[in-house]
Amino acid sequence: MITAMKKTLLAFALVAPLAAQAPVPGAGAPTIDDGSWPMYSGSYGSERFSPLTQIATSNVSKLHPAWVYQPPGTGSLESTPVVVNGVMYVTAGPTIVAALDLKSGRPLWEWTRPIPASVLNLGFPRVNRGVAVLDNTVFVGTLDGYLFALDARAGIERWSVHVGDNKFGHSITAAPLIIRGTGAGNDDDKVIVGISGGEAGIRGFLDAYDAKTGKLAWRFWTVPSPGEAGSETWSADSWVHGGGATWLTGSYDPALNLIYWGTGNPGPDWNGDSRAGDNLYTSSLVAIEATTGKAKWHFQFTPHDVHDWDANQIPVLVDAEINGRMRQLVVQANRNAFFYVLDRKTGEYLLGAPYSKQTWAKGLDEKGRPVLIPGMEPSEKGTTVYPSLQGSTNWASPSYSPRTGLLYVPVREMGSIYFKTATEYKPGTYYTGGSEKALGEEATGAIRAIDVKTGKRVWDFPLPSPMWAGVLSTAGGLVFSGSQEGNFYALDAMTGKPLWNFQTGGPIRSGPMSFAVDGKQHVAVCGGHALFVFAVE
Repeated sequence: MITAMKKTLLAFALVAPLAAQAPVPGAGAPTIDDGSWPMYSGSYGSERFSPLTQIATSNVSKLHPAWVYQPPGTGSLESTPVVVNGVMYVTAGPTIVAALDLKSGRPLWEWTRPIPASVLNLGFPRVNRGVAVLDNTVFVGTLDGYLFALDARAGIERWSVHVGDNKFGHSITAAPLIIRGTGAGNDDDKVIVGISGGEAGIRGFLDAYDAKTGKLAWRFWTVPSPGEAGSETWSADSWVHGGGATWLTGSYDPALNLIYWGTGNPGPDWNGDSRAGDNLYTSSLVAIEATTGKAKWHFQFTPHDVHDWDANQIPVLVDAEINGRMRQLVVQANRNAFFYVLDRKTGEYLLGAPYSKQTWAKGLDEKGRPVLIPGMEPSEKGTTVYPSLQGSTNWASPSYSPRTGLLYVPVREMGSIYFKTATEYKPGTYYTGGSEKALGEEATGAIRAIDVKTGKRVWDFPLPSPMWAGVLSTAGGLVFSGSQEGNFYALDAMTGKPLWNFQTGGPIRSGPMSFAVDGKQHVAVCGGHALFVFAVE
């Protein structure tokens, strides 16, 4: 184990010759409009839309690699870089953070949290998806359940806090979310962090920590305890290991002071006998007051989920006209194969429609609740259902373009045979109550464009394998995404026509992003175990 002192010395050794080239993110909060990419999803609304126009449909064919960074370690990268005040911050698994020079990709510093092989990471690879940056501090979660605050200039640890006990399955893979406070001197700035471990029988939660000290500000439990609102949707003591992990980054509306966070499936996954009821707030979207951590409203996409269709897909905040009226909306293409439009002030259900093959519901009722087809739950002999447990989409981020009014979704067309078995909770083991056999031989993928006002498909760009890559849209009229085969594509945002592609040499399991340096637009994506940065000559 590397001691804190040794890690500090290592950080100084890496950064000392380069200090002048590593500007500290200042108090002036950067925005995506100035060529930065200041947070995991680009903006609080999680649109993953770049307003930069230099790379466009007319010249994207001239896109070429500007530089490539390969971090220490092995395995595929799932990180989306953050760019703030002339520095790029990117992560690699199991927990590595690097600060890179924007022009060359040269490391300014690299920080590593040693993770023993014994650390539990049930249900997901040993990955890290990104950081959050506030002023001169970089925040990152770790596989063993800690949140670290690092000096943005040198990578030195400022503080750390133990978020969840890994021996019970808790882990952190998501990028944190920064919430700017309104107090004097921004003394109430918060770092919001979710937790993984839904397949280990955890009780999920979402935490807010003081950005300066690491002190816990509030905790929102996604599974209520007896006597709390929603507790009546759990039978007996099933809530204790009820799941509801919060393993992807949420969104935030500063005007409404509401955080929007998706929650994981209930536990055990495929056997719901012990947890009669809807099992709130699992497989839901919850709007949480940023100041207090109290839920203002919730919407449950899949009540009493028995197919592992969690709702951690990143919610996108959109302002659009619905039924002749401008509305503040939150939209989500859910893992259960339905696309939803909700009022983000109240949680009112406004629209829902299937966007991929599904065989479990006749449709949605007037309140958005699924109308179930009988006999589609897991069984001892096996039940074939679409979508698969990996869903019609999964953790890979969608993108929304205000120029086209379209949501671009990474789609997985695949079914599963779901099996149900008896289960008993044991700490640090899978708590699923069954298994599944994916129908992989007929599985395909697509980048799918959906009209947010109607829920209708506008175009498809088919791919040979189900997608794990996120999507980026730009004001240059482009959509960027990648494939399991390693191809990085640029498509026409209006039609889906392919305009350019580049073979990265490894599966793309990350979200593309765009930034500018010296007035020149770049696009970046992780493919295999390398970060590729592209520009037009």
